Amino acid sequence: MLVKSILYEFHMSRKLCTQIKLLVTYVMSLVYFLRSYPKIKQALQWWSWRQSVKLFLEAEEIRDGLLQETFIIRRHLDLLTVNHPNSLTTETQECLKKIDQLHHSLVKLSDRLFPASLQDSLPLAIECLLKPLLISYPSQYFYIDMPASWRHEPAERSMIILRALEELLIITIPEVVTPISIYISLKKQGNLAQLIVTISYPDVSTLVFYSHLPELDYLGESFRFLTGGECFYHSQNFNAIWSFYW
Repeated sequence: MLVKSILYEFHMSRKLCTQIKLLVTYVMSLVYFLRSYPKIKQALQWWSWRQSVKLFLEAEEIRDGLLQETFIIRRHLDLLTVNHPNSLTTETQECLKKIDQLHHSLVKLSDRLFPASLQDSLPLAIECLLKPLLISYPSQYFYIDMPASWRHEPAERSMIILRALEELLIITIPEVVTPISIYISLKKQGNLAQLIVTISYPDVSTLVFYSHLPELDYLGESFRFLTGGECFYHSQNFNAIWSFYW
């Protein structure tokens, strides 16, 4: 009995030591994370800023280079048709049409990379973002409340806000043809900016499904990390309401 008692106490001592080691490891990991959190946040913000700069330079290169080249070619062909009207052929008309299509595609590409209006006006950039969505979702009702003027906003932060809004709408708008109402407003609350997105769903099941997707948690955390702001969600009746502050 004595031997069994000794062995039992030895076993319990080893088990306790193991638990203490695990606890110490956990505490050390937590302390390391808390110490590293500001550096991780700064690193991600720096990375986001660098990517925004690259996208801006790519977009500017398209606007200042390729778009100017297509304009010159288009202008040259226009002059040819004016100076030599008898030389206007079906091939020339087709060439003009293709150049116009190329120019339009380059404009859309540069705006997707970095909207031209983003440096000057966040409200205007949001309105430009929503234009293709109005075409893609003709059965949905969009209500947009943007201020006539806005404070100076760093372009890289405006880019994050714009992409966060775009991702939120892509995630939360049903793919099936379900009529919903989408209300988007941008306002100032003292020193804070506030972007509110309210989506009215037709029933509770649709509301629950589209407002509890895991991607929305990732989106909120990304927004907090990259902007230093806050993101909140609440529901009221059939309305899902997201509020972004920065």
